[in-house]
Amino acid sequence: MVERLFAVRAAGSTLERELVGGATTFMTMAYILFVNGLILNAAGLPPAQVLTVTALVAGVMTIAMGLYANYPFAIAPGMGINAALAGGLVATQHLTAAEAMGVIVMEGAVITLLVLVGVRELVLDAIPDSLKRAIGAGIGLFLALIGLSTGGFVAPGKGTLLVLGNLHASRTIVFLVGVVLAFALTVRKVPGALLIAIALATVLAFILGVAHAPSAIVSLPDFSLVGNVSFGFFEKLGVIGAALAVLSLMLSDFFDTVGTALGLGAEGNFLDKHNRLPRMNRVLIVDSLAAIAGGAASSSSATTYIESAAGIAAGARTGLASVVTGALFLAAMFIGPLAGIVPGEATASALVVVGFLMTGMLRDIDWRDVPQSAPAFLTAIVMPATWSISNGIGVGTIAHVILMTVAGRRVSPLVWGVAAAFAIYFALA
Repeated sequence: MVERLFAVRAAGSTLERELVGGATTFMTMAYILFVNGLILNAAGLPPAQVLTVTALVAGVMTIAMGLYANYPFAIAPGMGINAALAGGLVATQHLTAAEAMGVIVMEGAVITLLVLVGVRELVLDAIPDSLKRAIGAGIGLFLALIGLSTGGFVAPGKGTLLVLGNLHASRTIVFLVGVVLAFALTVRKVPGALLIAIALATVLAFILGVAHAPSAIVSLPDFSLVGNVSFGFFEKLGVIGAALAVLSLMLSDFFDTVGTALGLGAEGNFLDKHNRLPRMNRVLIVDSLAAIAGGAASSSSATTYIESAAGIAAGARTGLASVVTGALFLAAMFIGPLAGIVPGEATASALVVVGFLMTGMLRDIDWRDVPQSAPAFLTAIVMPATWSISNGIGVGTIAHVILMTVAGRRVSPLVWGVAAAFAIYFALA
């Protein structure tokens, strides 16, 4: 039955690789169970209840991705949109948490409509190959920077953008040992290299006092936030204000997913000869419905996670890995305290290794062709520099349109439309 559903052998994988890959992805992104609660607490939502709905949405939608799209792509409430919800919609525009979730539901509904009529996939197909490769590499750099920051190896500087962190701190030592182990095991082609490195780094974290045993093992889930949604934001913001709120979130969500799917597709060698992802429409449908589900459950908009690349690097090639990841998220509703045992410093090492592997996509770009390579460079560098996938895609697309036009080359009308949409997006930022 498993082979019939997921075609594991046909994908060149094994049951063991899918199980390890799914577990690796979960461990790499389990931080969202706790971080999402911390962020949405600023919007007045209790962290314990947010953990429940975060695990619920991540579990259900990740399993849906595995069963329907048959890719090892995991879904969870997206970082960035949750902060925009708490800091923008609630703190700045004075919406209630329920009204802010109404904006999320509406944004998800619009994106779902765009998927159903084929617009989202048309935009994806129109993106030039050089930008597609740069998107994957940019996500790799983004992942690596997240890992370096989470591990304490780099820190914000006073006179510079970043400086070295405290290399003597216990948390940084855990991270550095994890990185060395992850690279060493990868070089040796050890099965489950990243998962093993995370596990060993976690043991070291306990020894050094970075990680601690939980006070409890089992906790009962609280579903009070499910369905706590209001569309009163239309009256409070006005029609134009409401439309702008939905549009700003929609553009970020739209292109974050496009970039993530392309990057993950390239990492897993899923792309066809035209650099398109087979069954992309299925990925986009599940991802779009996840945005609605996230808003309806009050966990913020859920989206495909770039951390899925860790599971892919561990050998995952089918949706079976997503089913494993989703099942672990659902279990986390009851064993939330246990999910916090693995510290971020331990999982950060895996992100650095995955970032290294994904950045290799830059080698396929013709760097002598400036109208193609310069926008690709900007795409890749802006993502980690601004902490945003959509910003990188936006800057790269606008640069592509300008430089290709200057060079007298044809630009697809759809790419022109994407560039114009991003110009509006940046103007409103």
